[in-house]
Amino acid sequence: MTRTNSRLHDEVTSAVGRGAHALFEVRRPDGVFDYGATEWTSVLATVGAISALHTADAERSADLIAAGVEWLCRSQSPEGAWSTVPGTPPEAAPTAVAAATLQQLAPERASDAVRAARSWLDDRGGLDAIPHQEMAAVCRRFYARAGWLDPGELPRIPLVLAAFPRLFRRLLDFRAPLVAAAGLAQSRTRPGGPVRRLFDRLGTPAALRLIRQIHEHEGMTGEFSDDPWAAGLTCEALARSGAAPELVGLTVEWLRSKANPDGSWNMMPLDLTWSVYAVEGLIDAGYRDDPRLVSSRSLFQDRQQDRPFVAFGCPPGFWGWSSPHGWPASVETAEIISLLARMPGGREDDHVARGVSWLLAQQDRRGSWSLCVRDTKVDNCGPCPHTTAQAVVALLDAGTPADAKAVRDAVRWLPASQRPDGSFDSVWYRAFTAGTSVVLEALVKAGAGTHPAARRAAEWLVGTQRADGSWGTGDGTTPGTVEETAWAVRALLAAGHHADDPAIGRGIGWLLEAQEPDGQWPRTPVSEFIRNASRFPNGGLTNGLALRAMARFLDVSPGHNSSVGG
Repeated sequence: MTRTNSRLHDEVTSAVGRGAHALFEVRRPDGVFDYGATEWTSVLATVGAISALHTADAERSADLIAAGVEWLCRSQSPEGAWSTVPGTPPEAAPTAVAAATLQQLAPERASDAVRAARSWLDDRGGLDAIPHQEMAAVCRRFYARAGWLDPGELPRIPLVLAAFPRLFRRLLDFRAPLVAAAGLAQSRTRPGGPVRRLFDRLGTPAALRLIRQIHEHEGMTGEFSDDPWAAGLTCEALARSGAAPELVGLTVEWLRSKANPDGSWNMMPLDLTWSVYAVEGLIDAGYRDDPRLVSSRSLFQDRQQDRPFVAFGCPPGFWGWSSPHGWPASVETAEIISLLARMPGGREDDHVARGVSWLLAQQDRRGSWSLCVRDTKVDNCGPCPHTTAQAVVALLDAGTPADAKAVRDAVRWLPASQRPDGSFDSVWYRAFTAGTSVVLEALVKAGAGTHPAARRAAEWLVGTQRADGSWGTGDGTTPGTVEETAWAVRALLAAGHHADDPAIGRGIGWLLEAQEPDGQWPRTPVSEFIRNASRFPNGGLTNGLALRAMARFLDVSPGHNSSVGG
């Protein structure tokens, strides 16, 4: 569909207004833009919860376990698989753990579902086809409990490493407490010889201390990252180990309190992650001073954490993705710093300064940023071009000079992380369009827009645009998505492409066609829960990114001198 420049401008202006209205419609009184109120049930969360309850509270929780079994059977896809969030494309890891759990808890009731799932997995290479080593290891533990693998074939967990906390967290990062709990269980169920038992005894106190540090940070609620999957894995392993019975009891109560009436459990809420993208989109669309955003600003300020996260060696000043006492996350911290720096109060906001101090303390020696543990190399948590670029943008938005050492070190590291084809990876979003787009914007903002790495990133984005005007993963076969198209359009505009550039026009045109009658844009599971193994959609991300791309288009359009909002 061909549009004149004037007509395109008018359509984008209208789309931005409708998109902003749709975003405000999901805003809660507390300032959260809630995209988890519906359709947020999770296969992994349900598996984690009923597995833990079966081990730690089987008799009292029999009704919840049975309801969870029924929900899993109902949520299986026609081809026999499961996905992280029902209704999204099937995935091997959720299918493996769901099938093994049903085999363990209800072999007769779920026999047809288990048979179909194993056939689906076998057709795709079984557990060896799961492209995430640690998640494949978790699946094997589920298989052993289902009787499909000999527990003696599972690799030993070197619990003794927990006695060296700094090394332990660098080797495991976010998964350190989960591995610590699994190691405690294995030390009891597979004690090994005298040397192994000695090593396990040396590591046991430190492993328990690590888990208790997180438990205490979260107010001793038993929630573990507010995530039934993580809480369930930890609770189940601790129950089998016989350790920390009081912690197991609290986690059981937390899991019971989170059960849905239909038998499912939800993914962890992403209050801050949903909201930061939504508010960024609204700010770009001209709603910076809208009184409806005052509560969101307070939300971000109130949920900054003022206590160190001892288990991961993190100082205070960070944000997580949801609760005011959750786990640290560099990418959310960077995004919120940028957001608060652009809101009323801006760079003078003390929350911004404390967030910047946290980012500077967390920068890897190599110049990059990881999820929450410095200098780790762990897959899914280690140095990430996308996270590093987001941190650079945050520092610059907060007033850090472009020639500051932290920025220079990051800008030096980013080109070294570029892939041979010119793209950049993104640990927390699928494939390479997200990472390439965010890195390109960061390099431009840092004054390195003419660097060969920036030029090659822009060329990769231009070369991977699909014939219909959208962007997907960049492989030429995956359909385009709103999220990836918006990322690419915004990055190319930041890099100097004009509003009348045909590639920009086709991308904006595709976003216009994709907008739904209610003003929202359709969500795609591009967010990584477990890298390449478990994905979910994020409506705040989708709609915020679409608004940001369209607002940037309007800002650079000839003759445009006003924002939509007000």
